Amino acid sequence: ARACDLPVTGPAPEAVQDAAAAALDGTPVDLFAQAAAVGRRKRVLLADMDATMVPLETLDEMAAEAGLADRVVPITRRAMAGELDFTQALAERLALFAGLPASLLDAVLARTTLSPGAAVAVGTMRAHGTFCQLVSGGFTHFTDHVVAAAGFHAAESNVLEVADGRLTGRVLGPIVTKDRKLALLGELCARFAVPASDVLAVGDGANDLPMLTAAGLGVAYRGKPAVRAACPARIDHTDLQTLLFFQGYREAEFVGG
Repeated sequence: ARACDLPVTGPAPEAVQDAAAAALDGTPVDLFAQAAAVGRRKRVLLADMDATMVPLETLDEMAAEAGLADRVVPITRRAMAGELDFTQALAERLALFAGLPASLLDAVLARTTLSPGAAVAVGTMRAHGTFCQLVSGGFTHFTDHVVAAAGFHAAESNVLEVADGRLTGRVLGPIVTKDRKLALLGELCARFAVPASDVLAVGDGANDLPMLTAAGLGVAYRGKPAVRAACPARIDHTDLQTLLFFQGYREAEFVGG
């Protein structure tokens, strides 16, 4: 079997998870102990894009395309680890692209694929009535593609400014920050009249932490150390279909992919 549910009685979920992890002794298995309560299947999905729904950081890929990787990638790593202010780090990186042809976006898009299991996770949740929202500190050029490829209902991300076919090194409108991601969670709860406990949020970086900790099920996918430490639900070894297993879906119910 690819996954199994093991009902237990008595200990708190945290104690069960610690005991199971100790018993596995490093075996590459993703596990999550949770209370056997009603509402395990969530009604809203809020998902990060870079290094979550897609396996790469699209801004780093833009840098590689432009020959700027040695200047951009270290800043990305520090920002995702929570060592730098996200807005400041984004502005600093984008400024390096000023004057470069916007066509480099298409070159990156051509090699942007979904993370394993992403289409099945989104497709299955959507088929069972979940509203699926992509939210990203990345850019619309890429989120539009991911929405269509994975089957999200909607996306919110940053709009790169382009003038005369060239990047200006700026974005149009407010930047999608960790605070905006958290606010969007609240807006979706109000829109669909559901509590935060009915939300599944998934992400990997410090910019995702507020929405992950506010959601009823916050999942760290290949998370940075600070994110993994804050999220009991983690996907370190398997693919994004594990989001479904954590909610009690059976493989026979899976859709898409």
